[in-house]
Parts: sequence; C-alpha cells; structure tokens
Amino acid sequence: MSSKSVVQINYEFPGQKSVYKGKVRDVYNINDKYLVMVVSDRISAFDVVLPKGIPFKGQVLNQIASKFLDATSDIVPNWKVAVPDPTVTIGYMCEPYKVEMVIRGYLTGHAWREYKEGKRTLCGVVLPEGMKENQKFDNPIITPTTKAAEGHDEDISRDDIINSGLVNASEYEMLEQYTQALFARGTEMAAEKGLILVDTKYEFGKKDGKIYLIDEIHTPDSSRYFYADGYTERLEKGEAQKQLSKEFVRQWLIENGFQGKEGQQVPDMSDEFITQVSERYIELFENITGDKFVKADASNVSSRIEKNVMEALTKL
Repeated sequence: MSSKSVVQINYEFPGQKSVYKGKVRDVYNINDKYLVMVVSDRISAFDVVLPKGIPFKGQVLNQIASKFLDATSDIVPNWKVAVPDPTVTIGYMCEPYKVEMVIRGYLTGHAWREYKEGKRTLCGVVLPEGMKENQKFDNPIITPTTKAAEGHDEDISRDDIINSGLVNASEYEMLEQYTQALFARGTEMAAEKGLILVDTKYEFGKKDGKIYLIDEIHTPDSSRYFYADGYTERLEKGEAQKQLSKEFVRQWLIENGFQGKEGQQVPDMSDEFITQVSERYIELFENITGDKFVKADASNVSSRIEKNVMEALTKL
C-alpha cells in the first residue's frame, strides 16, 4: 500500500526559489510569482503528522478543492491557475493573511469541547446557553485562529486581530464577508448532495492590492460534513452524527490513547486501517462532489507528478 502513497518527495523545478513543507502539502515557490502545491498523502491529526500515508488522499483533497475553487470564483478571486496533475495545483503567489477564517454553522468539535467545559465565549463570540452537541447555531459564527508556522493555531477574537494590526479593520471586514458568502455557497452545494456543511476554514492572501482565496476549500481536511438524513433524529437522541470528515481518524486516535499530548505515542496504523481510511476519503470525494472517483495511475506517483508539473511550467 505505502508505495502507492506520496509521503516524502523532493523536486527541483525550473525557477524554484524555495520549498515549504507543511503537514500535508509541499509548496514550491517559482520565481516569486507562482506556487506549485503538491498535496501529499500524509495525514495529520492533533497537529501531528501520522507516520504512514493514505493512498489517494492527496488526489481526493486536490480535486475537491479544485472543484470548489471553480464553483466560488464569482464570489472572490482565487489563486488557482492550473491543475496539471491529480495531486497538484499551480496558482498565483499571494501574501497570506496571518489568520485563518474558521466558520461554524453547528456546535461541534473544538467549539463543543470548549462549551462542555463551561465556556460561553469563543473568539469573542458569545454562545447561547442550553445548546446540545451538534446543534445548529441561529446564524453561522466566525471563530478565527492565528496561523502558526509550527504547532497549534490559537483562537483569537476579531477585536484582537484588528487591534494587534494582524489585519486592518476594513480588510478584515471583507474577509468576514467573503467567509460568510463562501460558507453559504458551500452549504447550498452540500445540501444538493444530502450533506450538511458543518464548519470549515478559509485562508486568504493579497496580490496586487486585491484579496484572493488561497489554499484548499471545502475539503474533508478543512471542513466537517454531516449526512442530512437522520441528523434531527440523532440530535434529539443525543447520538453521534454520521460524518464525512477526518473526525473518524481523530476518534480512532483518541480511542487508542493519543491526542497529540506530550509523552503520548501514535498508535500503530495497520494496513487494514490505512485501507479503510483511503476508502473513506474516496467515499468523501464521491459524496461531496457527486462525481465518480477515478484513481490516478499510482505505479510511480513521484515521476508522474514531476513530468506533469514540468510540462505545465513551460506553458505559464
């Protein structure tokens, strides 16, 4: 299985100035003008990259993001220029804002964990009393985080973002407007597929004085989806929702005694578990996009990527 997954690869592309290796993505700077983003099959949870890759995960994430970038380009311009390979997007280099715009339609995940501990304010947003896990908010709430170069992203309020000068007030207002509009579009598109877009995050950057949407959008790594069917019954019975997200990986880790805390060991990921996760990602793709997933030739992923990117760069 592992030979088919892209975990660690290094390229030297023409005009390459630097490379940034994130938890999941490797981003190559081409002449300070374009970025080549290779979406690997690495998987992270609790800000830790797990030791084994998930075959086809990179392809799933890249192709979902590509579809949603196209479907929202009328709301806000985005960085995408070309998708030369199933796992690669080439786009404009933008100066990223140092905040991630997290938007939540439902009380779940991190927000629920905070709420359960008795907190009623999240990122400066006051949460109503008496809510249940996975309950819908009257209106989606924006709970931004700082974008950490390493380690955990930290919750931050709108006022702190503006007062600290991370983003100026007028631009931050634009980021909020774009975030609400993108989430509304994502919610509509999910509903057409029988899904609920529960929460997600967007990243923005600036190029030539204009705000662009950058990175991924509406993927299961950046978003949480519930199945709409049975949502209300499960909520009323206090049962867990049927999810389309990476949450099942987090749950498996928690059950196996790992939450990214100091001294904890990542449990062994069996081939069977890795296959299961790969199948879940493919299921995610088909449910979210409504398209049949076509597995790319995985016999030599590394050289396939290199060849496709090299060809695309000559056309830019």
